[in-house]
Amino acid sequence: MSGQNSATDSIRQGNDSLLTRLPFDDSQDFADAERGFVAALTPGIVKNDAGEVVWDSDGYAFLDEDCPPTVNPSLWRQSKLCALQGLYEVTDGIYQIRGLDLSNMTLVEGETGVIVIDPLISAETAAAGLALYREHRGERPVTGVIYSHSHIDHFGGVKGVTTQETVDAGNCPIIAPVGFTEHAVEENVYAGTAMARRAAYMYGAALPRGPLGAVGAGLGPTTSTGTPTLISPTVYIDHTGQTVTVDGVQVEFQMTPGTEAPSEMNFYFPARRALCMAENATHTLHNLLTLRGALVRDPHVWAKYLTEAINRYAARADVVFASHHWPTWGTERLTEFLSVQRDLYGYLHDQTLRALNKGATGIEIAEDIQLPPAIENAWSTHGYYGSVSHNVKAIYQRYMGWFDGNPSTLWQHPPTEGARRHLEYMGGAEEVLAKARKSYAEGDFRWVAQVLNYVIFADPGNAEAKALQADTLEQLGFGAENGTWRNFFLMGAYELRHGSVGTPTATAAPDIMAELSVEQVFDAIALRIDGPKAWSASIVLDWRITDTSTVHRTQLRNGLLVHFDVDGELPEPDATFALTAADLRAALLGGQDLRQMIADGRVKVTGDAGKLAELVGYLDVPDPDFAIVTP
Repeated sequence: MSGQNSATDSIRQGNDSLLTRLPFDDSQDFADAERGFVAALTPGIVKNDAGEVVWDSDGYAFLDEDCPPTVNPSLWRQSKLCALQGLYEVTDGIYQIRGLDLSNMTLVEGETGVIVIDPLISAETAAAGLALYREHRGERPVTGVIYSHSHIDHFGGVKGVTTQETVDAGNCPIIAPVGFTEHAVEENVYAGTAMARRAAYMYGAALPRGPLGAVGAGLGPTTSTGTPTLISPTVYIDHTGQTVTVDGVQVEFQMTPGTEAPSEMNFYFPARRALCMAENATHTLHNLLTLRGALVRDPHVWAKYLTEAINRYAARADVVFASHHWPTWGTERLTEFLSVQRDLYGYLHDQTLRALNKGATGIEIAEDIQLPPAIENAWSTHGYYGSVSHNVKAIYQRYMGWFDGNPSTLWQHPPTEGARRHLEYMGGAEEVLAKARKSYAEGDFRWVAQVLNYVIFADPGNAEAKALQADTLEQLGFGAENGTWRNFFLMGAYELRHGSVGTPTATAAPDIMAELSVEQVFDAIALRIDGPKAWSASIVLDWRITDTSTVHRTQLRNGLLVHFDVDGELPEPDATFALTAADLRAALLGGQDLRQMIADGRVKVTGDAGKLAELVGYLDVPDPDFAIVTP
């Protein structure tokens, strides 16, 4: 069992059973996804200035074939829909670029130009999408940009559609929900290294595209790998019902914080009877806790905001669209689409709470919960990106935390030590492997994956265990309806067979780093202090920020870096550094040599400058390539 395999009989039979159990004769989604097609990007490849490919739609051409045994047919169907790419007309004066990144870019025509909504992840893909639009709709200038929320696939390509100079000149307002910048920055910096490593699994970064590898992420094909950028908003939306007119286009906003993102909003175009649902209603069950890692989202308020959107806008809308997937047309149809989405999140929330209040744990609820038939039979509720299983566990975590209440799980051994003890009790590696091979033949892949994990963590050099585990994870991937589950399983198999492929160094984009406040800079530094190493250290430094006339103090004591704005009389620091906020970011997070900056006069120092070097000596280095399927 080495190398890639085909689907086993049990996986093949499970996938085949879906063909009769699910309504594959319902082709409405394909009609909607293809409606309004204007033109595709041909060839479907986007390159950066160095000639490197950052996006390749043509790599999904294999999806034109019949579904193979190695892919869940429901996921294959979703992937075919997500792979459709090009320029599409949504309604009069509203167009979308789809299939050129994980997300969609929407273009709303105004009196003199075009307003861009959610300009993708990369400047290169956004520029390619805008060029495709202009090829067919004329050379309209970009007269406004709207960020629907604070995730990078909805703002990262902004410099592919406009420039900082154009925004500064007042010719292109950037509109975003209040809290956008804070959340956009924190998500990409604080736990950025760990999230990037797990995102490589979530999106199948190293997997070849094809029936044995990556077929899509459920929410879109995958993520582009171009240049992420950011231009700060110039207009913030802070309440539902707020209206803004951009280039003659009136937009009414609905605030939806705490749903798919901590800072998010829907918006309505009354003149076009069109409703944009950002990422709050798409053609999949979304994540309440994304597998790459994030704060747990709130399905209770998510459902309430969907109810509010239905009541405020559905009767006045002829089309609803989002920043992923395809629109839904017709007042009756879009109302039902939004209602089923609302029912999905509300049902998961309420039934999870009902069960946990009867003593069930998250893993038990996830195993037992069943969706109502009307929700189960709607394609838009299937778990292609989020899943019922991990979303139910997220709801449990949101309310109850990691502990299931059973004292036997309160103080368990960590994975490696626990694995050694499990293995000893189970009779040793050879005994476990023999039983695992039998369970594999019986198709009990979930159990095989669990027990082989003990062998690998107890004995990382056990080649037979790693080979069988790779085969096992591969089969789980072949049967997964969820795109990100498939990618996780297949990435685990890939790394067990080939070793870690390496994750690109997880540093945030320069534009994102440039938006860090002084407070956030020191938050990021504090997260890297090696606590035990710094237990006995005592260092007090002041940072005089010359462009704001503020003084920020950092104090290292007991392994904790405390920091705060200086207000009033305090004991003298060990040293004071006077510099701009930009130079602070460059020196502490941007990799620039502070000594050279001092020599150049950009940073002025009084006191014992050596204390900073001592502080830097206590900083730990994040590991962008930490092990996941091995200890």
